[in-house]
Amino acid sequence: MANEYFLRMGDGERISMTREQIIADLQEGSADAADLGDIPELSGDEIDKLADIIMNPNRIVSVEPGMEIPVTHDIGSIRIDGDQGNSGVGIPASRLVGCMMHERGFGADTMELGHIDYSFKPVKPVIAQECQTMESCQQNMTVPLLYGAMPNLGLYYTPDGPFENPGDLMKAFKINEARESIEHAGDHATRDMTWIMQHLQKVGCDGVNFDTIGAAGDGDFYASLYSIKALREEFPDIYIEAGMAGECTLGMHGELEFEGNVLAGLWPHEQAPLAEKAGANVFGPVCNTNTSKSSAWNLARSVTFTKAAVEASNIPCHVDMGMGVGGIPMFETPPIDAVTRASKAMVEIAGVDGI
Repeated sequence: MANEYFLRMGDGERISMTREQIIADLQEGSADAADLGDIPELSGDEIDKLADIIMNPNRIVSVEPGMEIPVTHDIGSIRIDGDQGNSGVGIPASRLVGCMMHERGFGADTMELGHIDYSFKPVKPVIAQECQTMESCQQNMTVPLLYGAMPNLGLYYTPDGPFENPGDLMKAFKINEARESIEHAGDHATRDMTWIMQHLQKVGCDGVNFDTIGAAGDGDFYASLYSIKALREEFPDIYIEAGMAGECTLGMHGELEFEGNVLAGLWPHEQAPLAEKAGANVFGPVCNTNTSKSSAWNLARSVTFTKAAVEASNIPCHVDMGMGVGGIPMFETPPIDAVTRASKAMVEIAGVDGI
């Protein structure tokens, strides 16, 4: 009987596969990414190394000595006081305490402060409170402390925002009106994100994490790039991290451009140069997890996309890894065996600069 190895499905279910089955899934996953992005597949040696990482008998694996990388965080201290659905643990703690716990207790390389809603738009009415909390955190911490939030263009559409929902307009075949709504929302989001960071810079904020860029499509990406550009021009030394929401930019508008480049349909290796051009210091490539495929298939696919993004980027790439992205199962609290294997593969095969 052939030896079988334990691994995961994309939803976290524990399964077993033979080496031959694992190799086949690795090859198929890499081929899928290569076909979609028109990028090279992983080589035979890279497939073999990836297989060795997956089949490692230890529950937790790590990188080879000397290949350690820094880690940046999203959602701030919400993972401390947040609910389980948000990967939180429900411990009553202030955001200052949560940030200090990450620095002094967890050994975090960097940390970020974030609003409980974790989107830029809701921060506007409470900007004074955010500035006060940021200042208190900066006075008590040493590691770089960013401000993190999602562009979340969806909040600018009805019923939450002032502009008509483009999805409703499209269903009524009002395509031009839908595009106009996306453009208006994008311009407002650019102004809001820039305005919020202008205020936070006054109290010593070390930088900003634009988290899940493009979640609402190319309008979301458009707004983020122009806000990054505006912040870089006004604050030459600000640290800007641009993390994506998905592997491919959805063309909700279809014709939006950033300095002559159409944004719809871009893959990670095409997104990275635009983030760099806008003024970002770090780019966060994403590959989405398919819950009906094995972790071998998902990880090979993610590593293939990410490796191409790293090679195309002149700025560091901190790959987005968490529930549902980066070869990690779509589960509120991802299993540590899958997380550490994906992390090791991203460092040693994709060549990422951070996570």
